[in-house]
Amino acid sequence: MNTSFLDKWRKRSRPGRSVPLAESVSADPDSVIELLSECELLRAQAAVEGVELDDSVASLEALDQLQPVWRDDPEVVAWLGNDAGLYLGTVLVRTVPGAVWHVWPDGQPVVRLTSGREIDVVEAGHQWADVGAPELSQVYAEGAES
Repeated sequence: MNTSFLDKWRKRSRPGRSVPLAESVSADPDSVIELLSECELLRAQAAVEGVELDDSVASLEALDQLQPVWRDDPEVVAWLGNDAGLYLGTVLVRTVPGAVWHVWPDGQPVVRLTSGREIDVVEAGHQWADVGAPELSQVYAEGAES
């Protein structure tokens, strides 16, 4: 993802700690959430299969049921994994009280829960796209319990 606000954040980041993404770029939190929730490739793939991505847990469950036809194309797998992770994070931030986007010093967006636990949603998305496990709904459920 090539976004200027992440470049600005990287210059000010503190090693070893994540920081709130919205605060680090002096942006409106809703606009940051909207940017991270775009997930165009995932939305297109889901639409072809008749799955509506409405930022709900049910949509994560529906994604888990898709046939992984994308695994034949390594380039698509990489993009789709990234999108799946960002979509998972979007659902967490929008539905789990207190969950917020944070960013690690290397620029990786993660979701921080009120417990302080950070979920590397992009890594989870890549694992889901590559091998199907863990399922997105499972990662969500574990995060929602924290």
